[in-house]
Amino acid sequence: MKVGCPTEIKPQEFRVGITPQAAAELTAHGHTVLIQQGAGIEAGFDDAAYVAAGATILPDAASIFAEAEMIVKVKEPQAAERAMLRRGQTLFTYLHLAPDPEQTADLLKSGCTAIAYETVTQAGGGLPLLAPMSEVAGKLAPQVGAWTLQKANGGRGVLMGGVPGVLPARVVVIGGGVVGTHAARVAAGMGADVTVLDRSLHRLRYLDDAFRGQFGTAYADKATTAELVASADMVVGAVLVPGATAPRLVTRAQLSTMKPGAAIVDVAIDQGGCFETSRPTTHHDPIYEVDGIMHYCVANMPGAVARTSTMALGNATLPFMVTLADKGWQQACIDDPHLAQGLNVHDGKLLTQSVGEAQDRPVTPLSEVLESRGDLRSA
Repeated sequence: MKVGCPTEIKPQEFRVGITPQAAAELTAHGHTVLIQQGAGIEAGFDDAAYVAAGATILPDAASIFAEAEMIVKVKEPQAAERAMLRRGQTLFTYLHLAPDPEQTADLLKSGCTAIAYETVTQAGGGLPLLAPMSEVAGKLAPQVGAWTLQKANGGRGVLMGGVPGVLPARVVVIGGGVVGTHAARVAAGMGADVTVLDRSLHRLRYLDDAFRGQFGTAYADKATTAELVASADMVVGAVLVPGATAPRLVTRAQLSTMKPGAAIVDVAIDQGGCFETSRPTTHHDPIYEVDGIMHYCVANMPGAVARTSTMALGNATLPFMVTLADKGWQQACIDDPHLAQGLNVHDGKLLTQSVGEAQDRPVTPLSEVLESRGDLRSA
């Protein structure tokens, strides 16, 4: 199979979808790897490293999209990229379709087969291709939140760990999953007074047992959430509903209860954000103010640490990438029901129920698409 990787064009996105190590693995399996010139430079991988791995360098994205049978990216395809997709071509990347009806419409129109990293599952639960970037984003959240809190950036001028005689920052993390756990660990490590909110008592028990009081936990009922948000210097939004639009858990009215200059870090912004006042920003212009509260809502936070993120993502995606190239998307998804959960779009059909509900679109059952390929084994 011809596997192509274009340069990411989302603003300030420095990651790359295929590492030289992944290129070497694919070529060892007999596949052709096509890399856009300069695609890996911002992540620390020059063209020579890809050539040494057996890849072919092409001059531009148009050449990649024209020749490749499978396109591997990091972020959702931008409008110019979606215009180059075609029927029979496989796209393997993050999509986050639920809050993005324009992207959904373009993918359906293209006729391509689009497999989303963020909805691939694993045995026992969990999202193996989302987890590495959730870990990175969670660890980054207190770091960028601390920067947002600095007075020169419009914040309260509060130091995360305080100093003797001065209390540390109060940090509230909404969501105790992968993002929230890593955010809480780092914020606590910086010396902040941290509380994690979640609605799963099982998860809260796990956090208490595993971290032995490094941070506090609380059940996320509306009253408790409102009370803690009002007292916080920083609130990290770390709530995820796989494949669906993030729930709005903090209203604009609640901003008036917060301390002037408090910081919001919305890690859920890729899925629409969990604060009513959230809107996507970029690394170039990351923060804005609403009613005196500073919002950090960068939609590709892990791109700020592009080399670490690229390597972590590549470690997770490589086995799936090789399987898709070896077998083709049809057989790969028939053989692996967890990979099949990543199928969001195929041949003009939407296959993800949560996206259909968010956008009021008809949804084709996944089993129909797989069975239509001539294999009746259940996925």
